[in-house]
Amino acid sequence: MAEADLDAVIRQTAKAQTKAVMAAARKRQAVWVARAGKAKDKEAKARFRFLAKSTMLNASATAKRLQNSAENAADAYARAMKKAMEEPPPARKPAKKKADG
Repeated sequence: MAEADLDAVIRQTAKAQTKAVMAAARKRQAVWVARAGKAKDKEAKARFRFLAKSTMLNASATAKRLQNSAENAADAYARAMKKAMEEPPPARKPAKKKADG
Protein backbone atom coordinates (compact mmCIF):
# COMPACT_ATOMS: atom_id res chain seq x y z
CA MET A 1 0.00 0.00 0.00
CA ALA A 2 1.81 3.05 -1.28
CA GLU A 3 -0.55 5.57 0.27
CA ALA A 4 -2.16 5.49 3.67
CA ASP A 5 -5.81 6.39 3.96
CA LEU A 6 -6.35 9.60 5.85
CA ASP A 7 -8.76 7.95 8.28
CA ALA A 8 -6.04 5.44 9.22
CA VAL A 9 -3.58 8.29 9.74
CA ILE A 10 -6.08 10.07 12.00
CA ARG A 11 -6.49 6.93 14.09
CA GLN A 12 -2.72 6.34 14.35
CA THR A 13 -2.06 9.94 15.36
CA ALA A 14 -4.74 9.79 18.06
CA LYS A 15 -3.32 6.52 19.36
CA ALA A 16 0.13 8.09 19.64
CA GLN A 17 -1.29 11.16 21.38
CA THR A 18 -3.24 8.97 23.79
CA LYS A 19 -0.06 7.07 24.67
CA ALA A 20 1.77 10.36 25.23
CA VAL A 21 -0.99 11.68 27.51
CA MET A 22 -0.99 8.51 29.59
CA ALA A 23 2.82 8.45 29.83
CA ALA A 24 2.84 12.05 31.07
CA ALA A 25 0.07 11.20 33.56
CA ARG A 26 2.04 8.25 34.91
CA LYS A 27 5.07 10.51 35.43
CA ARG A 28 2.93 13.09 37.23
CA GLN A 29 1.33 10.36 39.34
CA ALA A 30 4.79 9.14 40.35
CA VAL A 31 5.66 12.68 41.48
CA TRP A 32 2.54 12.86 43.68
CA VAL A 33 3.19 9.40 45.13
CA ALA A 34 6.78 10.38 45.93
CA ARG A 35 5.58 13.54 47.66
CA ALA A 36 3.08 11.46 49.63
CA GLY A 37 5.91 9.25 50.78
CA LYS A 38 7.93 12.25 51.96
CA ALA A 39 5.01 14.01 53.66
CA LYS A 40 5.25 14.41 57.43
CA ASP A 41 1.59 14.42 58.49
CA LYS A 42 -1.42 12.25 57.62
CA GLU A 43 -3.37 15.06 56.02
CA ALA A 44 -0.60 15.88 53.54
CA LYS A 45 -0.12 12.20 52.68
CA ALA A 46 -3.84 11.80 52.04
CA ARG A 47 -3.94 14.93 49.91
CA PHE A 48 -0.99 13.81 47.75
CA ARG A 49 -2.44 10.32 47.34
CA PHE A 50 -5.74 11.86 46.30
CA LEU A 51 -3.93 14.03 43.75
CA ALA A 52 -2.13 10.96 42.37
CA LYS A 53 -5.42 9.09 42.02
CA SER A 54 -7.17 12.09 40.48
CA THR A 55 -4.35 12.57 38.01
CA MET A 56 -4.83 9.08 36.59
CA LEU A 57 -8.62 9.31 36.56
CA ASN A 58 -8.62 12.64 34.75
CA ALA A 59 -5.88 11.60 32.33
CA SER A 60 -7.65 8.38 31.40
CA ALA A 61 -10.90 10.26 30.83
CA THR A 62 -9.05 12.80 28.69
CA ALA A 63 -7.35 10.07 26.68
CA LYS A 64 -10.67 8.33 26.14
CA ARG A 65 -12.28 11.57 24.90
CA LEU A 66 -9.33 12.19 22.62
CA GLN A 67 -9.58 8.68 21.18
CA ASN A 68 -13.37 8.97 20.71
CA SER A 69 -13.02 12.31 18.95
CA ALA A 70 -10.42 10.90 16.60
CA GLU A 71 -12.55 7.83 15.90
CA ASN A 72 -15.52 10.06 15.09
CA ALA A 73 -13.43 12.26 12.81
CA ALA A 74 -11.92 9.26 11.02
CA ASP A 75 -15.32 7.64 10.58
CA ALA A 76 -16.81 10.89 9.27
CA TYR A 77 -13.97 11.25 6.78
CA ALA A 78 -14.37 7.65 5.61
CA ARG A 79 -18.13 8.11 5.17
CA ALA A 80 -17.65 11.35 3.26
CA MET A 81 -15.10 9.78 0.93
CA LYS A 82 -17.33 6.75 0.35
CA LYS A 83 -20.24 9.05 -0.47
CA ALA A 84 -18.06 11.13 -2.79
CA MET A 85 -16.95 7.97 -4.62
CA GLU A 86 -20.57 6.89 -5.15
CA GLU A 87 -21.80 10.22 -6.48
CA PRO A 88 -21.49 10.89 -10.20
CA PRO A 89 -19.01 13.58 -11.15
CA PRO A 90 -20.49 17.02 -11.83
CA ALA A 91 -21.42 17.70 -15.44
CA ARG A 92 -19.00 19.99 -17.23
CA LYS A 93 -20.21 22.86 -19.30
CA PRO A 94 -18.84 22.95 -22.81
CA ALA A 95 -16.00 25.42 -23.14
CA LYS A 96 -16.78 28.55 -25.14
CA LYS A 97 -14.69 29.04 -28.23
CA LYS A 98 -12.92 32.34 -28.56
CA ALA A 99 -14.04 34.39 -31.51
CA ASP A 100 -11.22 35.47 -33.77
CA GLY A 101 -11.62 39.00 -34.82
